[in-house]
Amino acid sequence: MGGLRIVVAFLPLMLVLFSPSGANREILVGGKQNAWTIPPSSNDTLNRWAEKTRFKVGDILVGKFNPKTDSVLQVRKEDYDGCKTSNPMKEHKNGYAMIELDHSGPFYFISGAQGNCEKGEKLIVVVLSEDHWPKQNTSATTTPAPGPRGEAHGLRSGVFLGALLVIGLGTILVF
Repeated sequence: MGGLRIVVAFLPLMLVLFSPSGANREILVGGKQNAWTIPPSSNDTLNRWAEKTRFKVGDILVGKFNPKTDSVLQVRKEDYDGCKTSNPMKEHKNGYAMIELDHSGPFYFISGAQGNCEKGEKLIVVVLSEDHWPKQNTSATTTPAPGPRGEAHGLRSGVFLGALLVIGLGTILVF
């Protein structure tokens, strides 16, 4: 019976240890609700926002828009440059786009509403590879940047083995 108490005591710890630590970030387009619109000025474009934001592989770009009047099209560079809506790679038209940035490099988005792309409703997101993320800095004057997605893999493997050991010992002690 004492072994069962040990297992029960360690159960919350094991649940915390097994929860995913490398969860993907959800990044709202433009940093605010309903930013997917024609920009109010040429100085307030979504691309200016994207230039100041660091995107990494695995991030999820979230776009909210009015589905009655607009859509988000993921397109190739040529279609982005020419605002061509006829052959999108992906189309989001239900008012809520969740786009996983699944590789490094540029992603191109334009509005599906006629004329909106030409008025500036378009976005380029450049996703950095893990090799381009800053390394952890121990200096007290800087804040460390987030590490690459798989950085804690070795730690999680050790934790997994430790948890298996605790479960195994608990099982032995129960019997």
